[in-house]
Amino acid sequence: MAGLHSSSSSSSSQQSFPSRLLLILTVLPLTLAFFAFVLQWCGGLTDPITRWSPEPFHFSGMNNPGSGSDSGLNRPSSSGCVDLSGRSKSPAFPYSRDWKFDVGSDLTPKVSRIFGFLVFGMNGLEQTLPWIFYHKVIGVSTFFLFVEGKAASPNVSKVLESIPGVKVIFRTKELEEQQAKSRIWNETWLESFFYKPCNSELFVKQSLNMEMSIVMARDAGMDWIIHLDTDELIHPAGAREYSLRQLLSGVPGNVDMVVFPNYESCVERDDVTEPFTEVSMFKKNYDHLLKDVYFGSYKEATRGNPNYFLTYGNGKSAARVQDHLRPNGAHRWHNYMKLPNEIKLDEAAVLHYTYSKFSDLTSRRDRCGCKPTKDDVKRCFLIEFDRAAFIIASTATEEEMLHWYREHVVWTDKELTSKLLRKGILTRIYAPMASKTSTFLVLRTTVSKDKSLSSVESSNSSRLDEPGIVSSRQIGVKESTVTAGRIMQMTGNFSYGSAIPPVSPPALHDLRIGIQ
Repeated sequence: MAGLHSSSSSSSSQQSFPSRLLLILTVLPLTLAFFAFVLQWCGGLTDPITRWSPEPFHFSGMNNPGSGSDSGLNRPSSSGCVDLSGRSKSPAFPYSRDWKFDVGSDLTPKVSRIFGFLVFGMNGLEQTLPWIFYHKVIGVSTFFLFVEGKAASPNVSKVLESIPGVKVIFRTKELEEQQAKSRIWNETWLESFFYKPCNSELFVKQSLNMEMSIVMARDAGMDWIIHLDTDELIHPAGAREYSLRQLLSGVPGNVDMVVFPNYESCVERDDVTEPFTEVSMFKKNYDHLLKDVYFGSYKEATRGNPNYFLTYGNGKSAARVQDHLRPNGAHRWHNYMKLPNEIKLDEAAVLHYTYSKFSDLTSRRDRCGCKPTKDDVKRCFLIEFDRAAFIIASTATEEEMLHWYREHVVWTDKELTSKLLRKGILTRIYAPMASKTSTFLVLRTTVSKDKSLSSVESSNSSRLDEPGIVSSRQIGVKESTVTAGRIMQMTGNFSYGSAIPPVSPPALHDLRIGIQ
């Protein structure tokens, strides 16, 4: 009898185990579904469909149009629920409302981004915010923004100060008094630009700002420092993940400065309003072209303008933060104790969006009080095209200005455009256009294979036979950054006895002088 009872109990236990397992498998998904519903209802999860919706967003410090203050930014959810996930619902950045940038990361190198806001402060948030966002995505951790004028207004400066990693420096009386004591005023390398109007005045202010930023970069533990304007973007072509951080981490330790040749934007319409997302065509720098291709297409690429580029053609540079570092004008760095060892990357570049909007004609004019005469503009502007543009913007009607802009800036000849694209003079670069969307994350891993870089590859492979040019594979760049692009040693056409100003690319007469 006892044996029968034991057998019955065992059988019953065996039958109940599957039942309990089935019950658990049924209840668990229901519990998880309920929990997910609660999180969604309380706003703890983000709907992927609405994640990138273009609804208006306000940083802390911006006035809420609906309430007249920014107090509404911190209101609790109308549902009365707490955030079960413990996450902040405040966006880290306007174009990526849930992204967080680890500006406190100890990854190396930390890239210190110096930017001296145009000294007359004409740029607003519509251009500055996308500029900051783009450079954050490619690995820049710290921004030093020197602001005045419109950029120093409370509504603008509060937004800039609310962005992680951004340091805003106002041009106050105290700052000017501090810069008036700089050793730069007692040295000769910048003296040819002292006490002159417009471009020269800007050039001196930029140099003084760069000098201050070197100190701040050292205090912040930065490894590299770069100076750009808000119409310029670093294009880290050749880096495996389209990362400036990765690109600079592959630079040999004995290198003090890295030169980025600049590409110049070529607008195809006269109604561009957002250059970073509307312009994809660029004219390549002389340094990234074969000499016979450059000079063979010079007249066609110039289109009757004074030079191959509308403005400067000598690029910008990044410097390793170290003792005795100093600026050498807005385009280069130098060292008080030694001649810097510099290299020039054979793929990476600075994308310069110059005169990309029709309004740039009048905005540049309004920053300068010079007379629109040929003699006076020579004192005010360093580049010939800037002089011509200033005179037109100061003397012509709106209709005449637009006609001049279309003739000298806008690329309307499709046949010529196609021809120069085939020759490699022009190229298409889409990375900045994608930076407003999550597509940029995918692009980071594929951009180095883009067809727009194929002509650079073929050009660079030919240039390796020229004196002074070596491959990064030949100078001990570690395996993880071997795709960071070829490097060519910079021969340098300038003496470090004076600051290097913005300089136009080589012209045809330079070739004739070289032949003679």
